[in-house]
Amino acid sequence: MKNNFILRALTGIVFVAVLAGSILLGPYTFALLFTLICALSVHEFARLINQSGEARVPALLTGLCGAFLMLGLWGFCTNSAGSYILLPYPALLLYLIIRELYLKQPNPVANWAYSLMSQLYVALPFALLNVLAFHNDLQTGEVSYNPVLPLSLFIFLWLSDTGAYCVGSLIGRRRLFERISPKKSWEGSIGGGLFAMASSAVMAHYFPFLTTLQWMGLALIVVVFGTWGDLTESLLKRHLGIKDSGTILPGHGGMLDRFDSSLMAIPAAAVYLYALSLF
Repeated sequence: MKNNFILRALTGIVFVAVLAGSILLGPYTFALLFTLICALSVHEFARLINQSGEARVPALLTGLCGAFLMLGLWGFCTNSAGSYILLPYPALLLYLIIRELYLKQPNPVANWAYSLMSQLYVALPFALLNVLAFHNDLQTGEVSYNPVLPLSLFIFLWLSDTGAYCVGSLIGRRRLFERISPKKSWEGSIGGGLFAMASSAVMAHYFPFLTTLQWMGLALIVVVFGTWGDLTESLLKRHLGIKDSGTILPGHGGMLDRFDSSLMAIPAAAVYLYALSLF
């Protein structure tokens, strides 16, 4: 137990340092890190489906598709390339569908469904981080990189998870979603949300490009959708009959185990911030 706790703590420290450092260092390290994370996460998703026997998903090809989407949207958002940079991506998706005509697999529909789900559920959220990180000035046409927004999303998720664990361990009684995740409680989820909301006031003080209410709204969106993202991955793992999605992160499981909350929080945050820009 003690050795496992130390292993989890060391892995967590390294994980946070690499993630935060890569985001803060600049747009190139940001792109490199999340392209790698996206490719590994999609590959891990495909491998889980293949091991379960539910379908046959081309793990390498779908992983490369995810990496291409991340880099393509990065190029578009940074004005390094025009929208044409994304044209090969739908061609790759069409190939994933057409190839089933020739493979004579026993369940081609399931292969289609899971292959496309790997892109919608895993790859697209990581690609949308570019929307949070890069901002185009419509008057000057200049693009600026703002590492605070993508990093704040992960800070809210980390604080929410930590707060939920602490509060849930102390006073958690009412199960949040016992059918899917028996250990999660309403008390823990609310406590974790309050941790994240409190940190949003700190963010508003040091980074006033959003108002306090806007920061609090972002924290609330991230916490709510992050919880749904966590539960969604728990449902997937329960359906597949596995405990962890992988072993790439010692003591923490796989890539999907670490980024499950992000997969819904990122798109929700992007929609929220876009909605704010309209008013």
